[in-house]
Amino acid sequence: MATLLLRLLFLLGWPAMLLMARAAADASFPVNVWPKPTSMSWAEPHAAVPVSASFRIFAPSGNPYLASAAERYAKLLLTERYRPVVRPAVNVTAGGALARLTLAVSDLAAPLQHGVDESYTLEVHPTGGAATLTAATAWGAMRGLETFSQLAWRAGGGGRGRGMLLVAAGVRVEDMPLYPHRGLMLDTGRTYFPVADILRTIDAMAANKMNVFHWHITDSQSFPIELPSEPQLAEKGAYGEDMRYTVKDVKHIVEFAMSRGVRVVPEIDSPGHTASWAGAYPEAVSCAGKFWLPGGDWNDRLAAEPGTGQLNPLSPKTYEVITNVVNDLTTLFPDGFYHAGADEITPGCWHADPTIQADVDSGATLSGLLERYVSTVHPLVVSRNRTAVYWEDVLLDAAVNVSAAAIPPATTILQTWNNGPNNTKLIVQAGYRAIVSSASFYYLDCGHGDFLGNDSTYDDPNSDFDTKGGSWCGPYKTWQRVYDYDIAYGLTAEEARLVIGGEVAMWTEQVDATVLDGRVWPRASAMAEALWSGNRDAAGRKRYAEATDRLTDWRNRMVGRGVRAEPIQPLWCRTRPGMCNAVQ
Repeated sequence: MATLLLRLLFLLGWPAMLLMARAAADASFPVNVWPKPTSMSWAEPHAAVPVSASFRIFAPSGNPYLASAAERYAKLLLTERYRPVVRPAVNVTAGGALARLTLAVSDLAAPLQHGVDESYTLEVHPTGGAATLTAATAWGAMRGLETFSQLAWRAGGGGRGRGMLLVAAGVRVEDMPLYPHRGLMLDTGRTYFPVADILRTIDAMAANKMNVFHWHITDSQSFPIELPSEPQLAEKGAYGEDMRYTVKDVKHIVEFAMSRGVRVVPEIDSPGHTASWAGAYPEAVSCAGKFWLPGGDWNDRLAAEPGTGQLNPLSPKTYEVITNVVNDLTTLFPDGFYHAGADEITPGCWHADPTIQADVDSGATLSGLLERYVSTVHPLVVSRNRTAVYWEDVLLDAAVNVSAAAIPPATTILQTWNNGPNNTKLIVQAGYRAIVSSASFYYLDCGHGDFLGNDSTYDDPNSDFDTKGGSWCGPYKTWQRVYDYDIAYGLTAEEARLVIGGEVAMWTEQVDATVLDGRVWPRASAMAEALWSGNRDAAGRKRYAEATDRLTDWRNRMVGRGVRAEPIQPLWCRTRPGMCNAVQ
C-alpha cells in the first residue's frame, strides 16, 4: 500500500505530492511502466531475472474479479511477445528464476465505485524467486498487476514470441492515482460498435490504468440499446436489428469491465439529442424529422447537427418514457453514477413545436421548460441511489439553463466541454464537482473535417480551414496537447479538490470500428498518465519530452497486445535518443 506520507500529500493537493514524492519515478530506466508510477526505484546495477515456465500468481480467495485478473495476468506474462526497440542495458541474474507473485489485499470486499482505494506496493526481489504485491483493495491490486506485467520483455531468440522472458529485478513501486476519475467516453449513438470492439477498448483502458468507461449509448441518430420496459425505442430507433445491444450484451460488458477494475457509466442523453425516440413516441418529441438548418442560418438551427428532435417537457408521455428508461438503466448498470446528458438544448426546435410555442406565448420560458424536465428526472435518478452527471450546458448555457436548486451539488456532477479551464472554474466556484473533457484538449474527434455535405466552407480561400482543419473544434488534438493539459489550471487548492478527474471523448460522426483504435490510442494514454501521476517532473517542469520515448515503447507493447494504436514517431527516433527533439 502507499505510504501514509503519500496519502497525506494527496489530501493536501497534487502539486505537493508531485514535487515531494515522485523524484524516484522521474528517473530513466531501461524498461518503463505506463502510466509512470508515483514512486519507482530500481536497484543499480539494473538487473533482470528469467521468468520460470511454471510461474504463478497467488491471489487471496474471496473476490472472483481479482481471481480472474490474476489468472489473466499470469497468462499474459507467459505469452509476452514485447521486444523493446532499444535493448535494455541490464544484467541478467544467474540463479533462480521468478516463480511466483504473491498478492495481499486488505479489503477484498471493497466495491468498485468512485473514490475506491487504488493504491498498491510492488516488489520484485533482486535475486528472483518471488515478487510481492500488496494493496488496500482488489482494484488497487489490479493496477499493480498491470505494472508488474510491464516489467517483462523478451530477449534474444530471434523470432517473435521466442527468446528468454525476463522481468526487471530489484524493483520497488509505491503507487496511487492523482485523480479518482480517469475515463474515456465512447459514442455509440452516431456509430454502432460491435461488442468485441467495446471490450477491446475497455481492456486497453485497464492497461492504461483508466477506470471509467463513459458509455454515451444513444443520440439523435440511433437508440441502440434494448430496454425491457421500452422495447420500442430500440425497435424503432436502432440502425438495424443487428445493431442493438441486448440485455445479455450489457451484462457481459459490465462484467468484463469489472474484471478489469473499470466502471461503466451509462449515458442516455435527454431531453436534447433525442430524435431517435420519435419512431417509438412521436408525441413526445418536438421538431422530429425536420431539416436541421433551415435557410442555412445557424441562428435558426433546429439542432446542433443533423438529426432534429428534443423531448417535449409538456408531454405526459415524455415523463412516462424517461421514468422507464432511468429505471431500466439503473437496473442494468450498477455504477453509482448515471449520466443524464442535458446538453445542447436548441431553442429553435422547441419554438417549432406549437404546444411549446403556445406555452411561451403565455409567459413561459425555455429555461423554465428545461427546469421542469430536470426537476422531474433528477429526483428520479437520486431515488435510484445514483449521483446524476450532466454536461455543463444544463447550468452554463447562455440561452437555456436551470437554476442550481434543480441540480443540488450534493447529488450532481457537471462535465465540462467548453471554454477550457474557464468553464471548469465556473463549475467548481458554483460548488459542483467537475469532470473535465475540454474540447480544446480532450476531444479526440477534432481536426478530421466535418461530415456535412454541400458545404462551401472548403471552397472558401478565407476560411479557417488551415487552423481548424474543417472541424468546429479543430485542430487535431495531438498526444502532446492531451498530455500537457492541467485540468486544475487556474484553480485554488480548495477549488481543485472539486475536480474529480477527466475524460477523453470519442464522438463518432466520422469513426467506426475500422479506425477506432488509432483515433483513441495512444492519445488516451497521454491523459491516463497525466491523471495518474501528473505531467510534470520533480522540479515542476512539463515532462512531455521525456515521455516521448516511453510512449513509443508503450504504444509498441499495446500493439503487441492487439490494440491498433497509431505511431507517434519513426523508429529512427527511438533508436537515436534526443535526435528528434526540437531542442537539445
